[in-house]
Amino acid sequence: MSDLDISAGERGVIRLFSLDMRPEEAKFLREPGAADQVLGVSGLDPEQIDVFPVSDLEDLGLYGYLNEGCGVSEDQLDRAKLESVDGWVLVLRSAALGGRAATLNPDPRLRLIGFYTEEATNWSGGTIETDSARPYSAPRVAPRQQRARAQRLGAMIFALVTALVIGGVLWLIL
Repeated sequence: MSDLDISAGERGVIRLFSLDMRPEEAKFLREPGAADQVLGVSGLDPEQIDVFPVSDLEDLGLYGYLNEGCGVSEDQLDRAKLESVDGWVLVLRSAALGGRAATLNPDPRLRLIGFYTEEATNWSGGTIETDSARPYSAPRVAPRQQRARAQRLGAMIFALVTALVIGGVLWLIL
């Protein structure tokens, strides 16, 4: 599989392209459907495509953008290669295809700089062995005690509201 083949269900992959075109043409790629044309694929989600000049990143640079902004690990990034890129770039996340498989057929003015994967969160965990994690492990309270607690709470709220009303009426009278 090449870097331009996107498999069904692909997640967390970022493809970075440099754009060899005038700034006006690059800005136009921000319009809905324009990136579809230059990448040779239809139905891309424009929210998952970034088009910008590298100069907008200022001190952060492409290295920082990918590492800090996109969650790409440092071992995948070549700082020298990324610092040599100037002009406009297009960042395509695999989520732009919404889980569909596709093969990109980019315009000749697009050059693939790199193929990166975002660090995935490891959601697996071990079994929790504490007593409090067992179902129905909370201490049981007798229904009579629960009712008595609810009645006391209700009586306190009623007394508070009554005191506030009486205080408000007395304040208005005086």
